[in-house]
Amino acid sequence: MSLSERIIVDPEILAGKPVIRGTRLAVEFILELLAAGQSENEILANYPGLTHEDILACLAYASYLAREYKAFPIPA
Repeated sequence: MSLSERIIVDPEILAGKPVIRGTRLAVEFILELLAAGQSENEILANYPGLTHEDILACLAYASYLAREYKAFPIPA
């Protein structure tokens, strides 16, 4: 699965936030729901346009960002 098949960034949609293709649901929103304890089944029931693959793509996107983020410690 390619992230670009599921996640898009378009300045005309939600001010350019990453969203699930074909929706106006931001990746960060889905991640927040998961972080708050909602199950995948609850999310899919509340947003019937979403699929299991969409949720996996959100997680993969978050993983990509965490991997690419470089933090440098500030000397004490």
